[in-house]
Amino acid sequence: MARAPRARGHPPVLKKYGQHFLADKKILAAIVDALAPTESDTVLEVGPGRGSLTDILVERSGRVIGIEIDRALAEQLGTRYRERTNVQIVQGDVLETDLHSIAGSDFLLIGNVPYYITTPIVFKALDPPMPRRSVFLVQREVAERMAAKADTESYGALSVNIAVVADTQQVMTVPAGAFQPPPKVESAVVRLTPRAMPLVKLESLPAFRAFVQAAFGLRRKQMLRVLRTVRGMSPQEASDLLDRAAIDPTARPEVLSPEDFMRLFGQLRTAD
Repeated sequence: MARAPRARGHPPVLKKYGQHFLADKKILAAIVDALAPTESDTVLEVGPGRGSLTDILVERSGRVIGIEIDRALAEQLGTRYRERTNVQIVQGDVLETDLHSIAGSDFLLIGNVPYYITTPIVFKALDPPMPRRSVFLVQREVAERMAAKADTESYGALSVNIAVVADTQQVMTVPAGAFQPPPKVESAVVRLTPRAMPLVKLESLPAFRAFVQAAFGLRRKQMLRVLRTVRGMSPQEASDLLDRAAIDPTARPEVLSPEDFMRLFGQLRTAD
């Protein structure tokens, strides 16, 4: 088990969990501002760590639920907030936790997300019923991918899979020096707001995500070749389907908009 030096009064940093603790009070306040909780809101915090963000949340929210994987930190947080009746600390892995069973169907989500599991956590946040609003502190490069538009360098499967169900806004960048220990990259704060009308039916999201991921695995190939490879279609079948979806068969995945993928997926479902 890799350990970093122990901070005064806190358990040692566990590198296996990708722990980088934000301590800048102005940045912490700005992150909570981006979430904009009220006294009537339940806020679920992913990885509260040493409680720096939690301290602000408990003063501005009706109820705060923190999910912390580090047992020692979870115990410390439990002791710290034991007199606060509106705070609940859950020790466990957020990816294995049923968020709705502990937070209900109406909640906000916030977290300083470990870089190595950012995408799985974001996708979990976008599983229905989705939080009314989510704010994540992530690696800057990932934030750019989350918000990227078609035919840009950062655009990819993550961009499409988020865009069909939520709007993404980059709120601010955070320098590495604001963390203890500092990461090797810059970070950014992003806010996700669910679309009033998702482009893809929520029950179809797993299949849609898998198709988009497979398509971007061939991002330099033309869509005619992508469909032949991914779906085992003949050239004529692929050409006809792309025509019905109003997509140029010579186009590549990286230039297709989320709306293009929506139409194409709809035609694939019809053809199945």
